[in-house]
Amino acid sequence: MDDMEVKADALEGAFDAVLAAEAVDELKASVAALQRQVDGQAVAAARLPLDGAKAADPALGAFVERYLRRGIDAGVEMKSLSGATGAEGGYAVPREIDGSIAATLKSLSPIRSIATVVQTGTSGYRKLVATGETEAGWVSETAPRPVTGTRSFAEIAPPSGELYANPAASQAMLDDAMFDVESWLADEIAREFAVAEGTAFVNGNGTNKPKGFLTYAATDEADAVRDFGELQYVASGAAGAFAASNPQDQLVELVHALRAPYRQGACWVMNSDTLARIRKFKTTDGAFIWQPGLVEGQAATLLGYPVVEAEDMPAVAANSLSIAFGNFRAGYLIADRGETRILRDPFSNKPFVHFYATKRVGGAIIDSNAIKLMKFAAS
Repeated sequence: MDDMEVKADALEGAFDAVLAAEAVDELKASVAALQRQVDGQAVAAARLPLDGAKAADPALGAFVERYLRRGIDAGVEMKSLSGATGAEGGYAVPREIDGSIAATLKSLSPIRSIATVVQTGTSGYRKLVATGETEAGWVSETAPRPVTGTRSFAEIAPPSGELYANPAASQAMLDDAMFDVESWLADEIAREFAVAEGTAFVNGNGTNKPKGFLTYAATDEADAVRDFGELQYVASGAAGAFAASNPQDQLVELVHALRAPYRQGACWVMNSDTLARIRKFKTTDGAFIWQPGLVEGQAATLLGYPVVEAEDMPAVAANSLSIAFGNFRAGYLIADRGETRILRDPFSNKPFVHFYATKRVGGAIIDSNAIKLMKFAAS
């Protein structure tokens, strides 16, 4: 009997050893599989993306899927939203959306596309601009050097204001997984911003908005005589119209009123009605002075310079300043403060959800010698 118990104990011990060995093997297999998974992820993370591929930004996905679609701000990673604030003031949009808004703005806002644009961190942007010319002279090697005049400077502080847009979408649109809310929102905000900007950069009075270049004083005095901050105009030759004979001559005068260094990169700015009149002008041999772009997307040219259509430019009328010609990159400054901010508002206009977007924008002339105007007057 005792011998049987001993044999049974030995048999149970053998079974336990086998089970323990199997457990160890299973554990080793699990560890190996886990290690392969980790190694695969590490390799995938280290592998360079294919050309044109873009890694998904989790912060962007959280912002779009949680905040924009459902209004849930909990769980949205604020650190990567570059300057986010609490929900009561709106959230700064991710860089991808802000970049898309900026790109669309540049393509839709005519003056922004040709002016100098700077990014600022505060609303108190200042720029020092040298005025006048530095005096210099010639002397012999041993002759005394007379004292020259010191060049003066002017401080430019572009007036700014808060630009806002308020596009709306129904909740059903936002719940639709196929609806690209990111692209829709960036496009709507940019289009509304572009309309307001286009007016301000041309005719803004500088009160809670940029100061438009047409609101500066204009005179027929040349650069050497005119005060800093005043623009020079060239008369068209007739009140509220072009001259009856050789009207294109005054356009040539306007081009050469701009000094040669500024003409590199200069362009025309006018509305479509004014351009329609000019497109009919011909030289004495019957050739049109306006030339269409030879390549798709290339700007048409007038006397060799590109034409920018800005519908906020005034129509031709008595004493109107309907045509501008100049180097706007040297002459006009646009100051963008920070990023676009968005506040989701599902309550004001149910069942629609509004996205109240704001951005501070300023603008002013920084070099009044770089922009010339045509005044539709006899002199």
